[in-house]
Amino acid sequence: MWEGLEEVNWAGLEHNYGSAEDVPGLLHRCAGPIPEDAEEAAFELLNLLFHQGGWICSAASAALPFLLSLAAEPHVQRRRALLELVARLAAEAGQVAERFLDPGWSPMWERVLPDVLNLLTDPDPEIRRAAADVAGDCASPGALLLPALLRCWRAENDLVSRLDLVLALGKVVTREPAGDRSDEVSVLLCSLLDHPEPQLRLAAVHALAAGDSGLAAGRLELVLDAVRDSSVELWQRTSSVESGVRGVQHWTAGLYAGASPAFTVGLLADHRDEEQRVGGLAQAGGVLSQWRSPVDALLPAIVSRLDDPVAEVRYRAAELLACLGPSAAAHADAVAGLLGDTAARTTRGGETVAEGALWALARMNDPRCVPGLAKRVAGAPSGFASASASYGSARSGYYPALPALHEVLIRLPDHAELLLPAICDRLGAATDVRILNQFCEVLAAWGPAAKAAVPQLLDLLGDGQRWTAAATALAGIGLAGNGGRELLLARSTKGAGADAVLAAWAYWRVGGEPATALKVLGRAAAEGEFSHPTLRKLADLGPHAAPFANRLRTMVGAADAWTSVEAAHALWAATGETESTVPALLEVVRDLAKGAYLPVMLPAVRHLSRIGDAAQPATHLLRGLPTSDRRLHYFGGWRVFTEDESIRTAIDELLTATE
Repeated sequence: MWEGLEEVNWAGLEHNYGSAEDVPGLLHRCAGPIPEDAEEAAFELLNLLFHQGGWICSAASAALPFLLSLAAEPHVQRRRALLELVARLAAEAGQVAERFLDPGWSPMWERVLPDVLNLLTDPDPEIRRAAADVAGDCASPGALLLPALLRCWRAENDLVSRLDLVLALGKVVTREPAGDRSDEVSVLLCSLLDHPEPQLRLAAVHALAAGDSGLAAGRLELVLDAVRDSSVELWQRTSSVESGVRGVQHWTAGLYAGASPAFTVGLLADHRDEEQRVGGLAQAGGVLSQWRSPVDALLPAIVSRLDDPVAEVRYRAAELLACLGPSAAAHADAVAGLLGDTAARTTRGGETVAEGALWALARMNDPRCVPGLAKRVAGAPSGFASASASYGSARSGYYPALPALHEVLIRLPDHAELLLPAICDRLGAATDVRILNQFCEVLAAWGPAAKAAVPQLLDLLGDGQRWTAAATALAGIGLAGNGGRELLLARSTKGAGADAVLAAWAYWRVGGEPATALKVLGRAAAEGEFSHPTLRKLADLGPHAAPFANRLRTMVGAADAWTSVEAAHALWAATGETESTVPALLEVVRDLAKGAYLPVMLPAVRHLSRIGDAAQPATHLLRGLPTSDRRLHYFGGWRVFTEDESIRTAIDELLTATE
């Protein structure tokens, strides 16, 4: 097993963390008698040799034969983990550019391939499955692999192992040269579509789908029968998939590209297994995160889950309706029926079904959300997030989560009068600056509708640690906060940096003279501190900011898109210039027409709307987007839906302003 190990110059080889001199010791530990130590060593090898992929290091090529030797030894306790590492490396080697592939990998792989194929007949079915996974993931042609895989198929009696073999055969038969056994494999896979075992039928669909894009759609009933059958749990023991119900649902959903909701509608049909019902809603979230058109087809099934006996299902249904917001407003009565449902999820946050319903009603702008939200503003225990959070791309699957409480409140200016008493009480008692900032952010977003909070904000304005939150809120409220002018003026003249800029801007917003704001902003400009938030404040001064026109012109078209966008808007607001500002804004939104969305595009489109007729080129560019079916978003979770709504609203306003 260790033959040749000492002859390798490990110190001269490289892995993800530098010299590979530690690899031999880790290999020996993998063969050791202590399970915990062997597991730790196998994990460390995965981290050193693969990490997050992207290249094949020289140490991986050298370690490959020893990894396979260890995997072939029955007494080695982490054999499968080592084969999983081999599978990852083999798959990565077939995908990375040549410059990222160690020159020693390909000859070493050819040398050890017989060892991989030998493991297909190992007495342990787990090892046979893992070896089939390696064969499916590697880049070796079908001519080398298909004969061995077919022999194993004929000899294999373990159903779970047969699933891995089918998937491997489906991948390998497409790799040229496929050899003279490829026709035999194709016939075998097609015959499995009529096999009495549901999961073999499902495996065959996956195996054949790469060569027949319409197969999955044509076999929808077969696929749904398999995915919703109790035998779907077999996949949890496979090496290639290793997933339970929800994982198999998500994996199989990949066969149904595009906006068709048919597969998801099938998953949402009633089922005795709560995992199936939860998974159906998860898939609905995934589809709706990508496409707008399936809403009508999926909405009735989602609503029907509001009275499910399982709290997690009810919560997910309500949370999905919150994401759809205005599109689901016709079902507000059904959602309101959950406001007394205190059943909690088993997550760390312990979100309740009632809180999912509150969020849904808030998104529908339904006043029935107000009493429950007011209680949580007052300090009642809450499953709403404690702070704003962003979620990864929706492509990785839909993640159901509640926003922070202040993010919910920001969307409810129509109900400010009823919510303000609770917020004002919290302002006076808040000792946590983070919470104070959140509530003041809400008041700023509500604008003049929040003027009843001005007395509390004026009290906070004199606090040395909490005044910035109050200043932000007063600036948003506007002239109703003019009682704070003197304090803001004093802070703008005595302070420095961002605090002085904030005070000067707030002073202007509550009715102060522009000269003070211009003086402070001029100092910031001279010191090179014109960040994009400062530029946004400068734009508020409109023509008063004309003295900064030359400085702004140098920033229009800056490499940083946010700086360019806000400088262009500030220059237009100060001078009315469109010759340079419109092209700069247009450049930022150009990819939006192709369906690519970045957060900076939203203010760019809004600024173009304000510019009006001169923004006609943007109208021509973006005219087709309102009818586009794809969601426009950058983040995942509920933000998919709010981002999509916001940018579409902004585009509609642009089209109206220019046409």
